[in-house]
Amino acid sequence: MPMDTTSTSRRAGHARSWWGWGSPERALPDAECLALAQLVPGAAHAPRPVPPIASLDLPPARIPMSPTLAHLMSAAPADRAAHTYGKAFRDVVRALDGDLSAAPDLVAFPQDGRDVADLLDWASGAGVAVVPYGAGSSVVGGVEYRAGLHAGVLSMDLSGLNRVLEIDRVSRAARIQAGVLGPDLEAQLRPHGLTLRHFPQSFEFSTLGGWLATRAGGHYATLHTHIDDLVESLNVVTPVGVSRSLRLPASGAGPSPDRLFLGSEGALGVITEAWMRLQDRPLHKVSASVAFTGFPAAVEALRAIAQSGLHPANCRLLDPGEAALSGVARGGESVLVLGVESAHGPVDGRLAELVALARDHGGSPADPAPDGGGSAADAWRSAFLRMPYVRDGLARMSVISETFETACTWDRVPELYEAVRREVGAAVHRVTGSPGLINCRFTHVYPDGAAPYFTVVAPGRPGQEVAMWDEIKSAATETLGEHGATVTHHHAVGRDHRPGYDRQRPEPFALVLHAAKRALDPAGILNPGVLIDATAS
Repeated sequence: MPMDTTSTSRRAGHARSWWGWGSPERALPDAECLALAQLVPGAAHAPRPVPPIASLDLPPARIPMSPTLAHLMSAAPADRAAHTYGKAFRDVVRALDGDLSAAPDLVAFPQDGRDVADLLDWASGAGVAVVPYGAGSSVVGGVEYRAGLHAGVLSMDLSGLNRVLEIDRVSRAARIQAGVLGPDLEAQLRPHGLTLRHFPQSFEFSTLGGWLATRAGGHYATLHTHIDDLVESLNVVTPVGVSRSLRLPASGAGPSPDRLFLGSEGALGVITEAWMRLQDRPLHKVSASVAFTGFPAAVEALRAIAQSGLHPANCRLLDPGEAALSGVARGGESVLVLGVESAHGPVDGRLAELVALARDHGGSPADPAPDGGGSAADAWRSAFLRMPYVRDGLARMSVISETFETACTWDRVPELYEAVRREVGAAVHRVTGSPGLINCRFTHVYPDGAAPYFTVVAPGRPGQEVAMWDEIKSAATETLGEHGATVTHHHAVGRDHRPGYDRQRPEPFALVLHAAKRALDPAGILNPGVLIDATAS
């Protein structure tokens, strides 16, 4: 069923912070920044101001606009500033410092696949690097050009490709443009009683194309954990042509063409459309929280649930530090947040089975939240969505507040958890002079393993925050590698995770990746430096 193709672009309809996370109006005010900093000994005494765009010292654009494509391009300071960095801690700090030396020379806003192809043709001929840009929520340096090998840099903002083009209600799937933001996608599916049901923490400020290009993790803590599981076919524009895979429920015909581009982070082509598997909107939802006095017992309960075949939609375990930070528990307990949903019938029985499994491992009901105002599950959800704004507020106070995530098999989980707290903790103390906080939650679980997600909070020194975080991050990467854990479970590789990724991938696969890059992007213009080293023709 074809869809109405009229829509408003994100530029006009969705204000985003140029320097930090999300909506400008939801950024923490100075008073709240000060209050938070009081909880971190050694924090700055006053919040660093947010520089107005008019005061920024942007480098001059090195390349002229294409005469035939100028209607798609912008050199406006606001556009260049907003497309310079992603949203990692180091990005926020540099933006607050007014350091926009990495700003793209031009920003392009294609409106369809033909525009994308024309822009790639121009850039290939001009030796201009092209950085595909969904909504800029990368936390791994995925949208920041660092190669220094090209005549200039074009940030390709795909926000104009923001429509659901077609719905197949019988097969329960839709053809969707890659630049659509999460809320806009769900709004277009809602009248049809359908949903993609993919809700990463960045849902409001990330796009379908970004999810696909980074193999994003979403709402489901079990079963369909990654966007990969929801893909029927992809349409990808490359410098040498368009790759459109056959739309099928499954196929055994050789290596999957979609798998080549899923997780390719814009280095092999620009994803412009995808047929995505949908589902009926859930009508039945229940949740519960279970507290544990010992973290090892909580981990065993988590494993039992992951291996039970009950497939809860939500299954997040918070260690004592994370539970306290989220306002879910204050007495040193670990808290397991469970949720079950269905479009077809009540799910109370399934939740009861899950809670019973947790009880078998020493858990007890954790509701309500200690601060009142609802359940522990509600308190966690609220803190989860607000945490990026808290991170930005702490950055203004020169407090290092950042995360890293991983995954490993169950036999390695206990050792990895303790190693990160010990070894990364030692790095935090060495770098900052403070023990800081190292908390953990498990965001996704599988029958054979889990995905721990660590939070680091420690005082930084004004002017040295980026270097300090980089040293801590390096220690974290080393620890993950030494214990057989992945450098990233769902944040992608970008440029920041390249050292760990280079060690993790098999060498024959690295050869194939380099060959694919040369074949699909002969001029070496597409997002140089992600996944493999940058080259230029």
